[in-house]
Amino acid sequence: MDWAEHYPAYAVPAEADKDEQGPRRLTKDVTVADIGCGFGGLLVALAPQLSSDLLLGLEIRTQVAEFVQDRIRALRAQNASSSSPDLYQNIACIRANTMKFLPNFFRKAQLSKIFLCFPDPHFKARKHKARIVSATLNSEYAFVMREGGVMYTITDVEDLHRWMVGHFEAHGSFERVSEEEVESDGCVEVMRRETEEGKKVERNKGEKFVALFRRKADPPWPGEEAG
Repeated sequence: MDWAEHYPAYAVPAEADKDEQGPRRLTKDVTVADIGCGFGGLLVALAPQLSSDLLLGLEIRTQVAEFVQDRIRALRAQNASSSSPDLYQNIACIRANTMKFLPNFFRKAQLSKIFLCFPDPHFKARKHKARIVSATLNSEYAFVMREGGVMYTITDVEDLHRWMVGHFEAHGSFERVSEEEVESDGCVEVMRRETEEGKKVERNKGEKFVALFRRKADPPWPGEEAG
């Protein structure tokens, strides 16, 4: 994956003696993923708040992903001559089917935060296998997430909320974050207010269900403690 084209401000020549025309690499890794990023509201709002991180939105719909890419380019251009020229340089969006290819983009223990904001509830029982939270997918989230990393979930569908809570709590790699910690997390308020779906729920005076889950440390392999 050539990340340099998505985060040009953080790209340097891959080899010290090469010029800018050759292969490039990033000076830091992507550490935050917004899965199903929609029209990019969360990415844009989190960009200044998580200014030391590289954030990536993953969106399966081609036209929506292209809209977010254009939006980011426009924001970067608007801020290029401002007092904060680096603003929005730390966010990007790609078209991707996360349910199939998440480990293709991230190494083991790379991510510190993953956001699942207002995912498709797939109401019919026969479609539940298409939900973005499942035993299998949770294992993939655990693979790409570092110890202590946090999964952020929000939905306006109580049944889906219970589904996500149940599946994460049943998974050995995650533990639920306390309500006190949830309310003190600055990203939670941004997640509630800044996504397009969140704003729609607000206009309709609907309820938002939030749950966070922390990546636990992997247990040691047999004999590892003694060694």
